[in-house]
Amino acid sequence: MMTKETARLITKAEKLCEQRGARLTPARREVFEILAAETGAIGAYDLLDKLRSAVPNAKPPTIYRALDFLQEQGFVHKITSSNSYVLCSHFDHQHPVQMLICESCGSVQEIQSEGVYNALRKQAEDQGFQVVSQSIEAHGLCRDCA
Repeated sequence: MMTKETARLITKAEKLCEQRGARLTPARREVFEILAAETGAIGAYDLLDKLRSAVPNAKPPTIYRALDFLQEQGFVHKITSSNSYVLCSHFDHQHPVQMLICESCGSVQEIQSEGVYNALRKQAEDQGFQVVSQSIEAHGLCRDCA
């Protein structure tokens, strides 16, 4: 059963896709909905298993195409260290990403620190490097597990 919050996020994503001329296909929408229901990051094959309840003939390319689209739209972040995905908590605008990942329960909290981003950008510019995107993963223990 879809929660009110999940329904709100899907409506918001649909409106953004419409504004951008992008197509939120049924498979993409279903993957978005699965991610919205997750409390932590989830791997592509676990997503595929969940997707198969709604799209029985879904194959790995289905999930990877959907994830690529959702990442391009800024709806999803990839957690590189675990090769998993999490729904972006503020996908209506581009922003630097910092993830707090609990090593015990697997919860993922997205935070935004302009100070971290500005310091990184400044140091990069001092080296003649232009930052195009930034994602930082911090591993530790969440409040519930500490």
